[in-house]
Amino acid sequence: MTHTVPQRNHPRGLPFLFFTEMWERFGYYLMLGIFVLYMIDVEKGGMGFPDASADDIFGTFIAFTYLTPFLGGFLADRKLGYVNSVYLGGTLMGIGYIGLAVPGVTSFYTSVALIIIGNGFFKPSISTLLGNLYSEEPYKDKKDAGYNIFYMGINIGAFICNIIAAFMRNKIGWHAAFITAGVGMFVGLIIFSIGLKHYRHVNVLKPAIPGDMGIGKVLSVVFLPALAAGVLGWVLPGNLLGSDSTDAFICAAIPVVVFFISLYVRATKEDKRPIAALLAIFAVSVMFWAVFKQNGTALTRWAKFYTDRQVSESVEKPVAALYLAEEVPSSTQTVTRYDSEFRAAKDEQGNVIKEQGKDIYFRNAASASIPTDGRPVYLMNTELFQSVNPAWVIILTPLVVAFFALLRRRGKEPSTPSKIAFGLLISSLSTLVMVAAVYMGNNGAVKVSPLWLIACYGVITIGELFLSPMGLSLVSKLSPPRLTALMMGGLFLSISIGNKLSGVLASTWYSYENKAHFFLLNCGLLLASAAIGFVMLRWLNRIMREKGLR
Repeated sequence: MTHTVPQRNHPRGLPFLFFTEMWERFGYYLMLGIFVLYMIDVEKGGMGFPDASADDIFGTFIAFTYLTPFLGGFLADRKLGYVNSVYLGGTLMGIGYIGLAVPGVTSFYTSVALIIIGNGFFKPSISTLLGNLYSEEPYKDKKDAGYNIFYMGINIGAFICNIIAAFMRNKIGWHAAFITAGVGMFVGLIIFSIGLKHYRHVNVLKPAIPGDMGIGKVLSVVFLPALAAGVLGWVLPGNLLGSDSTDAFICAAIPVVVFFISLYVRATKEDKRPIAALLAIFAVSVMFWAVFKQNGTALTRWAKFYTDRQVSESVEKPVAALYLAEEVPSSTQTVTRYDSEFRAAKDEQGNVIKEQGKDIYFRNAASASIPTDGRPVYLMNTELFQSVNPAWVIILTPLVVAFFALLRRRGKEPSTPSKIAFGLLISSLSTLVMVAAVYMGNNGAVKVSPLWLIACYGVITIGELFLSPMGLSLVSKLSPPRLTALMMGGLFLSISIGNKLSGVLASTWYSYENKAHFFLLNCGLLLASAAIGFVMLRWLNRIMREKGLR
């Protein structure tokens, strides 16, 4: 009598990569959730940057964290290998998070640079390892589901981190929250080491073939020109695109974009059409990230100043005991002066102006919610709203996976490009939720229910689940094998450009007297991208069929 080993639905390495990425994203999103709040804070040891500068720095930071995977992915493909790149990148990021706990501008920017460089090695390498596991039989047809599960791991980390961040900064301070992010990163590397035996065999360097660009050539024709162009953009007189950092980033990105176009130009006949399809998907995805990544800027600002964050009396004591809410005196005190746009006022020397009055939170709060006896009120930490999107991902991912599985069984599952186009369309609806919130709050004159933000995040999360994991899957499916990590870097380049645009868009917040117009602009950008995606759909689906894919 023979015994057959039951077939596993997914590779043995998936849980270890899942938890490695979960803890890495725990650290990243913990830092990201409080980054703008830390930069604009003038009362509790923050950096005290102007709001517009904080938006610009935020957009530049998240842009560069997704630009560096271009070079990191290339080095992982050719020299370092994916395992070594994960270790190198994770270590640099962990040190960077902990470095943010050290006071001072020099430490701040040095730590930010370490995180950017580390992410460049880590991010494309762990995604490529996962894709390589699903390139083996019998898992090939489960690649989309595998990336969906992997994506849920990202969001479990992103969900719990903001709760821990609120506790740490309320209980101890900003520095404790940043150190916690670093600890999370190193926990992820320990888990990665434990599971190494399950994916070491797919840590295969891509063999060089005639026509490949060597590392020296990439450095000379891409990296160094990008660096030189970035410096040129920084030193050019005036601000062509809003700020020196934006000019520098866009100029630096141009040689990288040209390089990816050259991959198409120089590709073999067999590889040309798949590379063209990937570049087209990268282009239409830019606007999704430009809107989505405003969760750390415009939507964080909405949560801080335009959302009712007051905890009800029935739960204020347990919430306060957990250090998830900030205590704010409701009586008159010495407070920071803010202008009509909720920006901290400073004198000519850059010192914060203080005055007698009530906390800025009460400016547009309902009078009935303000205690008349001077008792303090408890406000849910702003960064807790950063956990709403990953919470929706955790809730909705099984439903989306089951939905597509049902369609697959009936032979009606949309192609991967179709999912991406529908993701853009659905995401545009989330901005209309915020338009309604603006009108319900009389354009900021009255705080609105947090349910508006929760609903906005819920809608854009559906779009995200249609688009983001599908982008990862599409790169793994269509990329020529020798260029997989490099094309993964191309995907992250599109995210990078979108992230930078998110900071540019967020910095225009103060240009709109009616905030509904700000969200309508975002809606228009997403609708335009969705329309382009649907126009290209027949061509993209044809390329997928040529490769025997959906």
